[in-house]
Amino acid sequence: MGACNGWLQDLSLKIAARYACNGQLNKQKYDQNMDQLLNDFSIGLFIMQTVILLVLIFLIVKFAWKPILNSLNEREEGIENALEEAEKARLEMKNLQADNEKALQEARAERDTMIKEAREIRAKMIAEAEEDAKAQANKIIKQAQEAIEAEKRTAVAELKSQVAELSLEIAEKVVKDELSDKKKQMQYVDKMLQDATLN
Repeated sequence: MGACNGWLQDLSLKIAARYACNGQLNKQKYDQNMDQLLNDFSIGLFIMQTVILLVLIFLIVKFAWKPILNSLNEREEGIENALEEAEKARLEMKNLQADNEKALQEARAERDTMIKEAREIRAKMIAEAEEDAKAQANKIIKQAQEAIEAEKRTAVAELKSQVAELSLEIAEKVVKDELSDKKKQMQYVDKMLQDATLN
């Protein structure tokens, strides 16, 4: 209804502007036209025109006015709905951005936690590997020392055995040499007797 009133006002303003532009008519011409209109005025014609105007208004109101108003109302409702949908979309977008930002912060925090845990696990694994390596090295060193000691004992025992054998061989050769000569035998027996008496 407000749109139709605006349309009528626009039409009235256009007509007034047109007459204002042509308002340069002189007073005399204007008076002549008014006199002619009054002389030509017919009550029957006036009534007929009024009836036609009322019928046209009735037809417009009956058949055209409601569809026009309905279409205007539908358009207004459509615009309002579109504005509401746009506002909803804006709010949803804002919420979505907030959710995305929150998810991004959570992902960053989780990434930092995972990196920290990975570093701790790495440090622990390195420490355990170092401890295992030290233990293994100590074990190998201990085994090597034990093997060296065993080899040393074996070598010393072999050396003693060889020295004893060598000593026996030397003693045997010396005794053979000394006992092969009768004079030396007698000297040796005397010496042994002297040693035995001294003890």
